[in-house]
Amino acid sequence: MLEFPCPDWLSALQMFFALAIGHALADFPLQGEFLAMCKNRRLLMRMKDPGRPPELWVYCMAAHCLIHAGAVWVITGSATFGAVEFALHWALDQAKCGGKTSFAADQIAHLLCKAGYIAAGAVIMS
Repeated sequence: MLEFPCPDWLSALQMFFALAIGHALADFPLQGEFLAMCKNRRLLMRMKDPGRPPELWVYCMAAHCLIHAGAVWVITGSATFGAVEFALHWALDQAKCGGKTSFAADQIAHLLCKAGYIAAGAVIMS
């Protein structure tokens, strides 16, 4: 188990690596095609599939963000950072699904959030 807040720079690097792994797991295999498609309101509106009504997006986005929040909570031990992850992940994915950011920019922003949690933990510790 990693110590959080991180007591030194090596622990901080290990924590970032763990959070990056958690992000990769939550954003790819744990998201799946259904959540990836149905969290995108614009896509659902274009599809006009009665089995996937546009209102479905909010449930799928919430499920996807909860997976990410859970990963952050489990890795850091902080429910607060898990809740922050839920909100930030929602906002970032909304921007991506709305065509306001690219896939690459979205992924970089998510990893910057992880670095921010580590930095915030260091501030709390001092």
